[in-house]
Amino acid sequence: MSDVAPLRIVLFEPQIPPNTGNIARTSAAFQVPLTLIEPLGFKVDDRSVRRAGLDYWPHVELSIAPDFPEFQKDLRPEQRLIGCSRRGGASLSSFEFRHGDVLLFGREDTGLPEPVREACDTILTIPMPGAANDAGQGGVRSLNLSVACALVTYVAGQQLRLW
Repeated sequence: MSDVAPLRIVLFEPQIPPNTGNIARTSAAFQVPLTLIEPLGFKVDDRSVRRAGLDYWPHVELSIAPDFPEFQKDLRPEQRLIGCSRRGGASLSSFEFRHGDVLLFGREDTGLPEPVREACDTILTIPMPGAANDAGQGGVRSLNLSVACALVTYVAGQQLRLW
C-alpha cells in the first residue's frame, strides 16, 4: 500500500473554473494528489482555472479520468471512496479517516448523482449550524466547493498526521 497516496482529492465533473483552480492550490499546499473526472465544464488550460491556481499548477499531482467508471477502475480494494455532500452523511467532526482515503466532491450545481453516491463507501457532511432546511430555506444551502474541499482535506490530513 506504500504506493497509494495517503489522501486524494477527486472532483466529479467540476463546472466552475475558479473553484477547480482554488482546489488545485489546496492540493499543492497540502501535497495531496488531485483527480478531475470528465466531462469538465471548462478546459484545464482555461485562463480562469490557471489564474485561480496562480503559479502553483507545477506543484499539483494532477490526473484526469474520462468518466466515473474509468476512475473507479484505478481504485485499490483498500481505498475508501468518501463522498462529500451537503446532505445525508456522517459528520466530518466525528469521522475517522484512514490512509488511502479518496475524497470525492460533486458538481457545484448538482452535487453527486445518486449512482455515484451509492458507489461510495460512505458519505461525509460538514456540520453547519447555519444550514438551510431541506427545502433550501432559512440558511446557507451549502459551502463553496473549494471551501468545503479545503476543510475536509485539512481535517483528514490533520487526523492522519500528514502535517
